[in-house]
Amino acid sequence: MPEEGVVVRKRRKGIYILPNLFTLAALFGGFYAVVMAMNGRFDLAATGVFCAMVLDALDGRVARMTNTQSAFGEQMDSLSDMVSFGAAPALIAYEWALKGLGRWGWIAAFVYCACAALRLARFNVNTGVVDKRYFQGLPSPAGAALVTGFIWLMTEYEVKPYDVAWVMFAVALYAGLTMVTNVPFYSFKDIHMKKSVPFAVIVLIALGIAVINIYPPAVLFAIFVVYGLSGYGVYFWRKSRGERASMISTSTDEPEESGLHR
Repeated sequence: MPEEGVVVRKRRKGIYILPNLFTLAALFGGFYAVVMAMNGRFDLAATGVFCAMVLDALDGRVARMTNTQSAFGEQMDSLSDMVSFGAAPALIAYEWALKGLGRWGWIAAFVYCACAALRLARFNVNTGVVDKRYFQGLPSPAGAALVTGFIWLMTEYEVKPYDVAWVMFAVALYAGLTMVTNVPFYSFKDIHMKKSVPFAVIVLIALGIAVINIYPPAVLFAIFVVYGLSGYGVYFWRKSRGERASMISTSTDEPEESGLHR
């Protein structure tokens, strides 16, 4: 019991700086990408989105490693993702090629943007239900990588946007709709950074970095094309073995399911 006359002050709730700095930097990457697209620098726009992806991957891990997770950080991360991996790729794709398709172009851009929003909202709701080893649907950063990676690659090869406008249309729809499916995509969340690994793993990582640096647009786009198709491979492989392919119940209700999907 506090003594009489002593004023007990409630501790203020603050905001953790370190993880939110990474989130803000990722948000800046998405904003920078949109500005560069408006200025016709689509190579820099794609680079901005890819930088946002790296920073987005780091903010969560930094928060867990420093024990600075917070509800504010989760909401901030979702809003940043919506800008960097939802609105930015849709606007870049529309500005680059889709606007030449008239109404079909903005419909494709909107479908991608809307699917990214739905994907992020579903992820927040189903965090405690989905198997942590897999994402339910294509993660939004990977969807953004497919869209902007294609633009980056075509820009590097000096391909005219109107020559591949319908290909861009198909890529945007594929990325958007795959984000809202129940197809499982490996999350890499079961890889623990604090555990020791064989020396060969470090060598392979170094080789991977070297290969990417040979020609970043082509290598990065190829990596995400393979990843963007891998979920369907896992899905049909599970189906062929008679296993449940979805990582979550397809019910539209929201019961307490925390113990049903282990």
